[in-house]
Amino acid sequence: MGITDTAIERLRALIVNGELAPGARLPPEPELAAQLGISRGSVREAVRALTHARMLSVRRGDGTYVTSLEPDQLLQSISFAAELARNETVLDVVEVRRVLEPGATRLAAERISERELNELSELLDEMDQLEDAEAFIGLDVEFHNRIIEATGNSWLTAILRGLAEPTIRARRQRLDADHDAVTETTHRQHREIYQALREHDGALAEAAALAHVCSTQRGVKTVLGRASSTRTTLT
Repeated sequence: MGITDTAIERLRALIVNGELAPGARLPPEPELAAQLGISRGSVREAVRALTHARMLSVRRGDGTYVTSLEPDQLLQSISFAAELARNETVLDVVEVRRVLEPGATRLAAERISERELNELSELLDEMDQLEDAEAFIGLDVEFHNRIIEATGNSWLTAILRGLAEPTIRARRQRLDADHDAVTETTHRQHREIYQALREHDGALAEAAALAHVCSTQRGVKTVLGRASSTRTTLT
């Protein structure tokens, strides 16, 4: 392990074991270097690395602080990586959704509140009235986000929200290719998911979500097939 890697591990250990709690300010650089047994240059490298990892935040003129360490911060790299997905790698992202989203929907069915159900119903009613493709996609994404958030699991929420971007691009191209068929299928499948949630039927909600993600997966494959035949890229 190199000097910089050692510095990162030692500083990270202070955060992991709670010696530096969320929101805590790091000691001055000379003091921290002495505490970790490394050079001040290595401290700077470690701080830079952990800042990129969203564990630390540098405030100009104030100091360096441990972040809140909430999943939506720590897992931002998932979103960055997913945004880079192109062509066949988009299918890999959809596969991860296929594994995780039905289970998340089952959890949501067990935990969703009456208020959250009413908000979902209003959102679906609004989607039914939309003709604009971009607005439809925005509400489609919001529908899924609301369900994931209803699980109350911040890690699951952060992961699935981070995986959204490639499938948003695919859905946009599917709508461009066959607007009426895609919106009709989406409306029907969303209503099936909603009804299962309304009944707090976890197994039914999981099955409905799986059917919906599988439909998305088939649509993405169709889009990729068209892109391949014209030698274009899903962007």
